[in-house]
Amino acid sequence: MIEPQAVDIADPRLAAYRDLTDVQMRSAIEPREGFFMAEGLLVIERCVTAGLPVMSVLTAAKWLDRLSVVLGDFTGPVYVVDEEPLRELTGFRVHRGALACVRRPDARRLDDIASLEGDLIVLGDLVDHTNVGLAMRSAAALGLAGAVLSPACADPLYRRAIKASMGAVLTLPWARGHAWPDLLANLGDRTVLALTPDPSAADLADVLASADDRPVALVVGTEGPGLDPEAARMCDARARIPMQGDVDSLNVAAAVAVACYALRMRRQG
Repeated sequence: MIEPQAVDIADPRLAAYRDLTDVQMRSAIEPREGFFMAEGLLVIERCVTAGLPVMSVLTAAKWLDRLSVVLGDFTGPVYVVDEEPLRELTGFRVHRGALACVRRPDARRLDDIASLEGDLIVLGDLVDHTNVGLAMRSAAALGLAGAVLSPACADPLYRRAIKASMGAVLTLPWARGHAWPDLLANLGDRTVLALTPDPSAADLADVLASADDRPVALVVGTEGPGLDPEAARMCDARARIPMQGDVDSLNVAAAVAVACYALRMRRQG
C-alpha cells in the first residue's frame, strides 16, 4: 500500500518534476540522467505493466485511491501537492491524475531492430514529439515490428510523445541510429520505401501491389520539408498517398497511420 507524503514544491526531492514544459532543458536532462516522465494514470499503469522501474510519483490528493490500484506493490515515494502548486511546479495544469518519474530502459541497437521479422517504420528527423508518439502508436496498433529513429528525431520518451502514443512507445521495439541517412542501408532484407507527398511518386497501393514479398521499411521525413533528397535516393522506391480536392498532403502522423494500415492489408492479403 502506498504511503503518500505531503510536500512543499520547494522540496529538493521534486527537482525532477520542475519546469516540465521547457522542452530544450528536459530533452537534455532526462536522457542524461536516465529517467523519463509518465503523465496520467493510464500511462503510469502501462509503465508498471511493462516492468519499468518507477522511481517516484507526484500527484494531487484526489487521485490517491486510483493510484494505489495502478501502482500495485510500489513502495517508493508518492509525493502529494495541491493542484495549484502542482501547476506552478510543473509549468502546466496536470489534468491526468499524476506524474511518475520512471527509469529509462536500456537503449536498443539498430541491429536488434533490423533483425526483427516484419515491417518497420523509420522516422527521419521528426521534430514534434506528438507526431513521434502518434506515428509509433499507429505502427504498434497496425502490427509493425519496430521503429528506427534518425539521430535528430525527437525523443519517444519525452512526456508528450508518451502521452500521444498512449504508452505504445513503451512496448514497440525501437532504436536510434547514429548515422543519417546511412542507416537506411542497414535495415535487413527489406524494401526501403520512402513516403512522400510528391505528385510524381507512384500511388502507395500500386507500389505495394507490385513489390516483392520482402517486408518493408517505411521511411518518413521531417514535418514540412519531408524526406531529404539524400535519404530519398537511398530508398528502393517512393510512394505517395493520393489526395483529392485542394489538399496536397496529410500531417506526417496521419500519413503514417494510413501507410501502416496499407502495410497491414498487404500482409493479410
